[in-house]
Order: sequence, then C-alpha cells, then structure tokens
Amino acid sequence: MEDALAGIAARLYAAPPEEFVAVRTEEVARARKAKDTALAAAIGKLRKPTLAAWLVNRLSHERPDLIEELLALAEDLRTAQRELRGADLRELSTRRRTLLATLTREATRLAGPDRTTLPSTEVENTLAAALADEEVALAVRAGTLTKALEYTGFGETPRPQLRLVQGGGSPSPAVTLDSAPEPPVQPGKVTAVRSTPSEDERARRAESRRREEERRRAEEDHARAVKQARKELMTALQQLSDAETAKQDAERALAAAEKAITQAEKRVNLAQAALSDLG
Repeated sequence: MEDALAGIAARLYAAPPEEFVAVRTEEVARARKAKDTALAAAIGKLRKPTLAAWLVNRLSHERPDLIEELLALAEDLRTAQRELRGADLRELSTRRRTLLATLTREATRLAGPDRTTLPSTEVENTLAAALADEEVALAVRAGTLTKALEYTGFGETPRPQLRLVQGGGSPSPAVTLDSAPEPPVQPGKVTAVRSTPSEDERARRAESRRREEERRRAEEDHARAVKQARKELMTALQQLSDAETAKQDAERALAAAEKAITQAEKRVNLAQAALSDLG
C-alpha cells in the first residue's frame, strides 16, 4: 500500500490546489472500487496544500535538479559552520542568496502565467528552512508539503536522542542510551574490599575532584563561547548578505534616477528650443 499511496500523493501534491479535492475524491473512489479500504482511508487523510506549499512541491516534481543543488548547499553550510570556516561561510552565504532567489523565481514561473499574485516570500522562507533543517529538506525533496515553513534559529537543530532497541523474539521496549540501566552484578562475583583512605589519600582525591570540576567548567565555558561565536558569525553573515543586497538595490535605484535626470534634461532642452523658435 505504501508504494501506491506514495504515487497517488505525488500526483495529488503536484496538481493545482484548486483541483486537489476533486482529484483526491477520484482516487478515494478508485481505491474503494478496488476494495482497498485501507488505501482509500489513507488517501482521504491527505491534506490540501497551501498555495506556497504547492509551489515548492511543484518545484520538487518539475526541477529535482535544483532541489538537489539546494540540499548539497545545505550540507556544505553545515560542514563549514561546524568547522567555523569563516571565508567559506561568506562564499556559501552568497551562493545561498543567489540559489534561493533562483529557486523562488523558478517556482513562480512553474505556477504559470495565469497566477499573478503569488506568495514568493513564503516560498523562499520554506526553501531557506530546508537549508537549515535536514528534516525540512527531506520534506521538500518528497514534494508533499501542506504548509509553508520558516526557520528562525541559528545553526543546526538538535539531533534526535539515540535509542537502543533490543532485537529478536517479541518486541522489547526501547531504552534511551542516556538512561540505560547498569548491567546487574553477576552472582558469586568476589569484589575486593577497599580499606579506609588515609588523610593524604582523601586530600589527593579532593584535589583531583577540584581539578576535574575546574576542567569541566572550563569546557562548558569554552562550549558556550564557541556557540555564541558561531551565532554571532551567522548573524553577521546574514547582515552582510542583507547589506550587499541593499547596496545592489541602491545602485539600481541610482542608475534609474540618473537615467530619469538625463531624460528630463533632454525634455528641458527640447522645450527651450521650441520656445526660442516661437520667439
């Protein structure tokens, strides 16, 4: 059923939003006619996408090459961020801005000429979220989004907690690695009885604990400093990207203003010449 449902979902989410309900109804009827009630129920649960989600889905179906380029850039960004490679991050930030603009334009182009008002910002925010979050990236690649997404954090998202699942026979409950119980002591095992420590031994242990605590605190301080530096670096890179965009916009506005001035001067000269001819 999963393969059949995946194929139907792909067709549904690639269809225009206004046709979604009708196509879903047809697919449900077809599954019921084939007496596949489970598939019919699963199809009926598929939710209609928003216009922005549909645009991203269509981009995934029509231009998977661009989606793969987006996911490759996401991996490069994560690697450069983990390794704090500032120069690479700056270059990747420029690539990020250019690729997001390219994908957004392509998504709106694929919508067709009949759609004039499109949520381009929501489309770009969803694609930017795919750059920052691997789960979002997989959802974008699948082309079955129902809503636009937005990512407001910095860096990588927390990874799921690892779980240890015991195999064989009947299923056993999963145990988190962080809370796995200690193995039981084997019966009959002989353990040495430790003698009462001397004053010097207690002093050495206390000093060792103090040094271990200092080391732990230093590592925590270092980790916090690295995290803050990474956050400030990403913020600065985003500000730099925004500033470069603003500069480009200002340069285009200046060029347009200079062109307007030139045209106005020409009209003034023509008007003055006409006035002179009239005496």
